[in-house]
Amino acid sequence: MTPSRIPPFVLASLLLFGIEEAAAQVTHQMGPESPTATVAVLTVAMYNEGANLREASDSSRAELATTVIRDRLTEQLGDQLAPFPLVDSVAELSSSSELTGGGVRCNVVVSCAREVARRVEARWVVLAKVSKTSNLIWLLSSQLVRVSTGEIILDDSTEIKGDPSTMVPVGARNFADRVARTVRRGGFATNYPEGEPGPEH
Repeated sequence: MTPSRIPPFVLASLLLFGIEEAAAQVTHQMGPESPTATVAVLTVAMYNEGANLREASDSSRAELATTVIRDRLTEQLGDQLAPFPLVDSVAELSSSSELTGGGVRCNVVVSCAREVARRVEARWVVLAKVSKTSNLIWLLSSQLVRVSTGEIILDDSTEIKGDPSTMVPVGARNFADRVARTVRRGGFATNYPEGEPGPEH
């Protein structure tokens, strides 16, 4: 074998190493924000205008989703969350401003939500909406927005079937987990707790 000739099995090993190395780089990819950046979490909005039956208890589903998302994020991000009373107060003031066009709550308008986040010095803002189709079919629409650019990093839409008192918290927890992972990775979204799986998966 001449020194210039590389055996096929060695070449294959080098190529495989290169693929694995590239995968590892993707696995550890981080976004441009600090992993400890502050997050503002708005209350979850309720929409039941298109439902076949509207009930007084519908609003409690949005309140439940708010509680679950905030509690879950508190567990995972702790002091990174802007104080909820402050966020709620600023959002309430902003809802009546020109930011929403008047008469629309801030928690359903991205531009308004971003302004709330700026005022509480947050780099991220979370907003969500529970929509009712029928008593057994609900939709949880949730977003994680980068405040500086308005870029929507997570834009989840989860159809929830069954008892909403059981299923709404499931959807809310799943979204909160994705938010926490994405924030801790500086804005790089992944469905996997430890990053994207490598070739061995």
